[in-house]
Amino acid sequence: MDFVLNKVDKHWDNHRSFDQNLITLKRKLEGLNALKEDTESRMRPELLPSKKLKKEVHLWLKNIERINGEIQNLEQRVEKTPIFLCGFHTENVLKKIHEVEELLQQGRFDQGLVVDEFTWIGQALATTTLVGKAAEICLKEIWTYLMDDDIGKIGVWGMGGVGKTTIMKIINNQLLKETEKFKIVIWITVSREINISKIQNGISRKMGVPLPEDEDKTIRAGMLYELLTRKGRYVLILDDLWDTLSLEELGIPQPSNGSKLVVTTRMRDVCRYLSCREVKMPTLPKQDAWSLFLEKVGQDVLEYENLLPIVKSVAEQCAGLPLAVVTVASSMKGKRDIHEWRNALNELSRRVKGVTGLDDMVLRQLQFSYDHLKERVQHCFLYCALYPRDWNISEFELIKLWIAEGLVEEMDSQKAELDQGYTILNKLKNNCLLENGESIRCVKLHDLVRDMALRITRPQFLVRAGLQLKEIPHEREWIEDLEKVSLMFNSHLQIPSQISPPKCQMLTTLLLSFCYIKSIPDCFFEQMKGLKVLDLSFNSIKSLPSSISNLEALTVLLVKGCPPLEKLPSFSKLEALKKLDLKDTKIKNLPHGVERLVNLNYLHLDVEEVPSGILSKLSCLRDLVIVDNHKPHQACVKGDEIGELRRLEYFKGRFYDMNELNTFVQALQSRGQQLNGYHIGVGDEKVYTQHKSEKHVELDGCKICRDGVEFPSDLQHLSINHGIIDFLEKEAFFPWFISAPKGMFSCLKEIYIFECEKIKKLFTRSWVLKNVPNLEVLTVWGCDQMKEIIASEMEFVEEEGMGGSNSNAIQLTLPKLRILKLLYLAQLKSICSANRVMVCDSLEEIIIHCCPKLQRIPLYLHLHDAGQASPPPSLKGLAITSKEYWESLKWDHPNAKSLFKPKFLSWSL
Repeated sequence: MDFVLNKVDKHWDNHRSFDQNLITLKRKLEGLNALKEDTESRMRPELLPSKKLKKEVHLWLKNIERINGEIQNLEQRVEKTPIFLCGFHTENVLKKIHEVEELLQQGRFDQGLVVDEFTWIGQALATTTLVGKAAEICLKEIWTYLMDDDIGKIGVWGMGGVGKTTIMKIINNQLLKETEKFKIVIWITVSREINISKIQNGISRKMGVPLPEDEDKTIRAGMLYELLTRKGRYVLILDDLWDTLSLEELGIPQPSNGSKLVVTTRMRDVCRYLSCREVKMPTLPKQDAWSLFLEKVGQDVLEYENLLPIVKSVAEQCAGLPLAVVTVASSMKGKRDIHEWRNALNELSRRVKGVTGLDDMVLRQLQFSYDHLKERVQHCFLYCALYPRDWNISEFELIKLWIAEGLVEEMDSQKAELDQGYTILNKLKNNCLLENGESIRCVKLHDLVRDMALRITRPQFLVRAGLQLKEIPHEREWIEDLEKVSLMFNSHLQIPSQISPPKCQMLTTLLLSFCYIKSIPDCFFEQMKGLKVLDLSFNSIKSLPSSISNLEALTVLLVKGCPPLEKLPSFSKLEALKKLDLKDTKIKNLPHGVERLVNLNYLHLDVEEVPSGILSKLSCLRDLVIVDNHKPHQACVKGDEIGELRRLEYFKGRFYDMNELNTFVQALQSRGQQLNGYHIGVGDEKVYTQHKSEKHVELDGCKICRDGVEFPSDLQHLSINHGIIDFLEKEAFFPWFISAPKGMFSCLKEIYIFECEKIKKLFTRSWVLKNVPNLEVLTVWGCDQMKEIIASEMEFVEEEGMGGSNSNAIQLTLPKLRILKLLYLAQLKSICSANRVMVCDSLEEIIIHCCPKLQRIPLYLHLHDAGQASPPPSLKGLAITSKEYWESLKWDHPNAKSLFKPKFLSWSL
């Protein structure tokens, strides 16, 4: 009995000991798990992107997970064991206590939890899929530059929302794989207000060496410079840079030895300031934009045939801007009610704030670029919104309107104002607010950028341009606060005769061009006393309304291209007027009161008569055009009157005879005045010739006397048509007409001679070489007595020849001559005498038509070592009257004809 009791007592003692051990195990395990939590808390700040967990820490954490599982299993087995048998688990409990104690001992990690991650070079970023081939091409271009060690700085620029950040995030993630090429890739997002300290801190933290906050900024820049230099090859990406940035002030070395600086910006000037290799991000092509839209809105929308046309229209409203596409498509995802889609299209068309979310998400982003501009440039940009949607805006016409509006600072010359205008234009292009148009020298507004501009100007602007309106907007839209109204390009627009005059005292600009308006009520402008710019060009009006006479603030009046216009009101009160354009109308005489417009600097007229004494009173004139394109009579002006206009920069008009031209030119020469451009006709027999030169004089049916002519020294194009010439026929015309020292026209590039009797010889060799060294185009047409173009001179007979097939020929070098045209010259026998050849290495085109007596083309052919000849390398075309005439021509070189492929003319001129 005692044996049994002793046995029970011993077992009971073991049980009590087991319970105590189990409590100890649980307490120690609780301590271990607490240590694990503390360790994990330590890990978070230590485990930077460039660090990794020590293997011993990783193993320790793994063992804790294991021991927790094993102890949990042990507890479950104990629960299922009878109490008096639990002591049999004592050995397992003691073993686990020992293991937990070991893990507690191991978990101190006094030397830290992490080590450097040598394969980490940067932080991966969340990205979206790249859409479209254009974006892929852009990505490849950026990547090529990144892999090129000779390119250190890359600038990715484009309008807001076009995907610059998206494409660079993708590239950032690709760069992380280039561990052999780069040591670190650093991404910094720059705020609109550049904070140098914030950027420095961001860069230094990415390198794991924070900069001291209390240190001098110059020292901080030096420390950052040293960090980057020591780091080796790096890629630093500054995303969304809004302004120019000094790398020196920031502490960024000029990238070298394969290091890279990449910036994304909306402003091309930022790229240029940093001397970056530029990459422009384009908007999405139509098909790519549609694919992205479908991806975001849901492919199932294709199953709704009644919705598809509206869905496509909504997508098109996003105008290829990825941010707009994603924003709008996402807002319409899952919506399949046609009413909701029609409402969305209506909102987008009018750009009102609504369910699409486009207003805030896109237009406000685009406005950041606008906010960054100076006030004058902002006004120039907003003016572009007055044109129709998708309009190709002529750069020159736009700048002229800016100047007329006073948006360009008034300067001493038109040229200076134009230069400033083009500078503003380029600023807008470089800030992605204007883009190149589809026509040469045109710009256009991206649809969303235009919508942003219209939102900024609402309600001061009323723009209904290019909408094919048949009537002007309703009276309620002509509010008192209106400043600018544009109704241009609305064909067959009508203004009702019974309309009440719009009460818009604040209105400064009214654009009604290209509307083909037939009539405007006399009272229409009565309540527009503040109007400064009025454009009525290209309409069908017969008379201007009388209310224009009282627009005393008016500075610009444009009424060109109105063929029926024949009646004008008095302009005597319009003394503020600076620009007046009345070209291509039926107006015969100068407007009444024009002599009072003393502030005019731009006057374009199409009249039959200009009374003496009027133009000289307009002393501020800088741009004067008096044409007579559709009149039976010629409007001729006096040379002394035009010569009195000391501020004149451009003149297009006609003088009655050579004396008037001489008087004008002498007035200019006496005060050293040169015009920026002129197209001057002389004589009352108008001949229409084509010319592209900025400085052109055309003599039409003039009596031409020896040594009796003055031409501007910068003359570029001279035309002589139907010249009445009385001189000795044996003389060459030009040396007789313009003798030394009045010769030497170094700017003269084109000479055109048409149906001038009595001229038998045009030039002499010495006169050509001395006076027109830069001659490019020579056309001689219909001069029945012309025998020789460049006449012989005895003093050159003994000059040495040049060898080869031209061994007996004297060279006549015309280095700039590009085009030679000889047409309908029945008596022409030679271009230059038989012992001369013309060296014309710039020659591009020769046309010889109906010159039956001309048997030799004296063109110098270049000889090679093998005796082979070749024509001027620039020659593109040789046109001859007929094949028979070609066969009859003689050349100095026996194989010359085989070198040419002439075109035979079948037309009659």
